[in-house]
Amino acid sequence: MTSPRAWSTMESHPDLVEMRQRPERAATLRAQVIQVMAVLTGLYLAASPWILGFNGGGLPRLVITNLIVGIGYALLMSGGFGRAYDRTHSMAWAACALAAGTVVAPWVVAGNVDTTRTIVSNLITGLIALLLALAASTGASPPPRTR
Repeated sequence: MTSPRAWSTMESHPDLVEMRQRPERAATLRAQVIQVMAVLTGLYLAASPWILGFNGGGLPRLVITNLIVGIGYALLMSGGFGRAYDRTHSMAWAACALAAGTVVAPWVVAGNVDTTRTIVSNLITGLIALLLALAASTGASPPPRTR
């Protein structure tokens, strides 16, 4: 371990150097593609009852659930509640939980689901959302600190 006096200037402080590198790690093309695809997935989930036409089919709880979860997922994955690089990891894990809930929502929220559209839409959208959130959580995990 080095003493604080070993640094010649504040610019060479190891913590400051790491803080400068965080936006560079978060701004990779892979991270940006995952973020854009995740936001689009969340917006699709929110709009899916109207896109697929099951908003008036006697499933109002599923419509409301898809709307709220889709907006929440899009906000979590866009970084809408925190721009800190370290927080992105936790937000992605929360998005994983929302995505897993999307997969089981037709049976848990709606009960007796009589339309194939709702099952297929929520299943495919939930699996895509889960994969994107997992990819974001692994990409956002900070690298191990070396000193």
